[in-house]
Amino acid sequence: MSHSVLDAPISPLRQRLIDDMNMRRFSRETQRNYLRDIGRLATFLGRSPDTATLDDLRRFQIEQQQDGVPVPTMNSIVSALGFFFTHTVDRPDLARKLVRLAHPRKLPVVLSRNEGARLLNATTCLKHQAALSVAYGAGLRVAEVSMLKVADVDSERMLLSVERGKGGRYRNAMLSQDLLLLLRQWWKVGRQQGVMHRDGWLFPGQHAMKLQIPRQSAP
Repeated sequence: MSHSVLDAPISPLRQRLIDDMNMRRFSRETQRNYLRDIGRLATFLGRSPDTATLDDLRRFQIEQQQDGVPVPTMNSIVSALGFFFTHTVDRPDLARKLVRLAHPRKLPVVLSRNEGARLLNATTCLKHQAALSVAYGAGLRVAEVSMLKVADVDSERMLLSVERGKGGRYRNAMLSQDLLLLLRQWWKVGRQQGVMHRDGWLFPGQHAMKLQIPRQSAP
């Protein structure tokens, strides 16, 4: 999605909603999603969403279900509308009437040790192998890996500091000895290539590293 959702002309109601989200330090992505989902209700009503009635919300959710909107999407809209009616327009009675649907969660596929080793060894440059190893070995999401800085590697406590992970939370991830050795190897090569700096990103994205690496086992 383009930036138009956040950059559109701002009405007083929209600005109040944005202020409420900023006050709670919602991420830009969450704000964009909430504005989009509340906009769905406004489009359905053909008028301002703060004028919605209980019957309007009921008809809105029924239409979503009939249109085949996926359950996770419907529940995300419920979260956005719940926040809007509870905090922005002070109508918690409407928020309580929103229906959140049950959605069975499937367990993710877990790679075996051999499969993990094959995945890491399929890389063709040291930077990619190190980044994949961090994601696989420390249990980080792609966005978390991409936001790591060199200073986030704590070799004394054997931890990785993850800033603003999912939900904007800060946390630590375990750093194995094998992973630390690989990161040190990447630090040395990155310094030689002029792309690594002590106060910079751990995996700078604007540089394509083409260094061939020897095949080795997973950390």
